[in-house]
Amino acid sequence: MVAYTTTPVDVEAGPEAKTVVLVEKKSPAEWIWKVCAVLVVVALCLAGVLLFAWYWNTRPERMTQLGQPEALKAKNTGDKTEPHSTLKRISSKAKAAIHLEGSDSKGHLEWRNGQGQAFAQGGFKLEANKIIIPHTGLYFVYSQASFRVICGNSDDNEDEEKSLTILSHRIWRYSESMGSRSTLMSALRSACQDTIQDSFSDHGWYNAIYLGAVFQLNEGDTLWTETNQLSELETDEGRTFFGVFAL
Repeated sequence: MVAYTTTPVDVEAGPEAKTVVLVEKKSPAEWIWKVCAVLVVVALCLAGVLLFAWYWNTRPERMTQLGQPEALKAKNTGDKTEPHSTLKRISSKAKAAIHLEGSDSKGHLEWRNGQGQAFAQGGFKLEANKIIIPHTGLYFVYSQASFRVICGNSDDNEDEEKSLTILSHRIWRYSESMGSRSTLMSALRSACQDTIQDSFSDHGWYNAIYLGAVFQLNEGDTLWTETNQLSELETDEGRTFFGVFAL
């Protein structure tokens, strides 16, 4: 919108000499449209930030660091453990991998290939209950041993100390370059810690020991496990397993 405004008459120049100045006056409607446009842009930016925050907080959980997978705690149910299914799926996509199922063989933990979800590919071998590494490189080694221990329900402190059971699970490595065996990973756990408040004591105290990390291994290295309390070991439905896959 343009308005015309005249300046006062110059006395010396006479009444005929007038200066005309054009002054542009903006309509209030234009200001309203500009303010609305700014508000729309701000609203869109805010919506984008909220959408990104929602996606980040609700994204699926991933294994952000090899050897530290999330939700590796076994549940006191009859379902297959989540680590078993997750690691089985990951290892099946690797070029070289082996995934073994545990079986109780006359008080001895036997690792089996070709049964259930167990498999081996890319040169991995299972010999004398040990995994043979096919090539030198980086590997993710993992294993889980599950236990169900029948705990005592005595109120006597001495009997409670006797009922406390120590569970252990260890992965050994032998390499010709080292010339001797060495512990790759190990863990201990106490069972029957609170039998009085344990609502599942009639069915046994259930828990699992999980091991998993990345290692530089050499061709021909052998890996095997050592587990105590074999009489309390749970081997049904993928609760106890042992595997390696190349990175």
